[in-house]
Amino acid sequence: MLASRLPVFDRFITDLRAIWSADGDDGRRMANAKPLLEKLVMDPKLKARSASWPSTEGRKNLLLYVDPDYHFVINAVVRVPGRTGSIHDHADAWVLYGVLDGTESLERFDRIDDGSRPGYAEVKLASVTTGSQGKVDLVPPRAIHAEQGGPTRSVAIIVRSQKLGEGTVLQHRYDREANTVVEQFGPTQIPYELA
Repeated sequence: MLASRLPVFDRFITDLRAIWSADGDDGRRMANAKPLLEKLVMDPKLKARSASWPSTEGRKNLLLYVDPDYHFVINAVVRVPGRTGSIHDHADAWVLYGVLDGTESLERFDRIDDGSRPGYAEVKLASVTTGSQGKVDLVPPRAIHAEQGGPTRSVAIIVRSQKLGEGTVLQHRYDREANTVVEQFGPTQIPYELA
């Protein structure tokens, strides 16, 4: 245990490590971790602390923790009011996305072309779920989605089955208007101590 780490966050890490040690399947790990993240993002002290976290605009994530043994990652994002998110996937990573403060909408998309043309993709909106504090979404590998900001600043905690970011895993980014898809690395990771 890191002496300066916020106790609720330290317990969360300990509980995630127990889940990862008990089961080698990332899908089941994430399903079992979902109630833990739901509890974490309801913590009033963590929400109060998040008021001072820096913005992650410009394709950034706060990097809160990387597990040395199981390689899961905990990130945070801090969105400006009305933020427009890009349509993307997380390649083969599983992701839990939990709203800690404010509101956000998770849009899910279906790919409707056959994928045979390089650089071309047609996606259509399949669903929109609005979440406020305590809402956690489980995003499976290759699920096409976007997060859209609400009318106020919002903060989310993200648990990933692996580190995503510059120089790690190529993900897909979709342009719905131009019907294009590109491969690119994920957001820049900014180390941030949750103390």
